[in-house]
Amino acid sequence: MTTEERIAASETRIFKAVFPNTVNHYDTLFGGTAMQLMDEVAFITATRFSRKRMVTVSSDKIDFTKPIPAGTIIELIGRVTKIGNTSLKVSVEIVIEEMYSFQRQTAITGTFTFVAIGADKQPITIID
Repeated sequence: MTTEERIAASETRIFKAVFPNTVNHYDTLFGGTAMQLMDEVAFITATRFSRKRMVTVSSDKIDFTKPIPAGTIIELIGRVTKIGNTSLKVSVEIVIEEMYSFQRQTAITGTFTFVAIGADKQPITIID
């Protein structure tokens, strides 16, 4: 499989409903909850690309551009954007989807860096 095919095959999309137990006093998704979901999608994306043990080493930048209201559906999309020797970067986007219309808009974007590790927990190459 080529690198481009691996990148395409590792794209990860997860949908979630924003329920009342995940929102703050403004009735919008907690920022920390959004970051947790983004890291999870980034981890799945990195693992699907490398098929190795991956650990998060940084969240490079997360931009909260729109609040995510309760009662909406969110789609989290993870894509590998850069591949190094032992690390890779994954961009994650959260898109708000209205439950009862076809309206969609990007609310949050972020980048996460992962390192592949071996059984000894030391960095190993991403692609053999």
